[in-house]
Amino acid sequence: MRQRVLPVALFSVLLPAITLARGWTPRDWSSIGTLQLRTTRAGEGEHWFPVWLVVVDDQVYIRLGTRAASRIEANATAPWVGVRVGSQQFERVKAVPAPEATGRVAEVIAGKYWSDVVVRHFSHPLTLRLVPAADEGQTP
Repeated sequence: MRQRVLPVALFSVLLPAITLARGWTPRDWSSIGTLQLRTTRAGEGEHWFPVWLVVVDDQVYIRLGTRAASRIEANATAPWVGVRVGSQQFERVKAVPAPEATGRVAEVIAGKYWSDVVVRHFSHPLTLRLVPAADEGQTP
């Protein structure tokens, strides 16, 4: 009996990490317009909001305005956020500040979104790379 319980328990722990890594496919999301981020604030709970996404070098990047950046800064689960993209939801995605990618991300956004001709003139204090927990060696 004990020999059967260990493999089942191990499988149930590893399956979410395997599924997360396998499901995170940035190349497939290049044509998707927005993803949704989940942050959590004390006293407020979970909050989902849409943001534009771009894929650069097979990595997902987002550029945040002042309001969204403040949500990230106040996120009680930092650096982890939830992400909904396409028909998938990921519970633990690391929001990694990527100031070195700001220029390139802005260029790709300008090429993808026609309305960026206006939006680019607003403040965008935070560019993030989104990295799923399994890629960080974490268990979701």
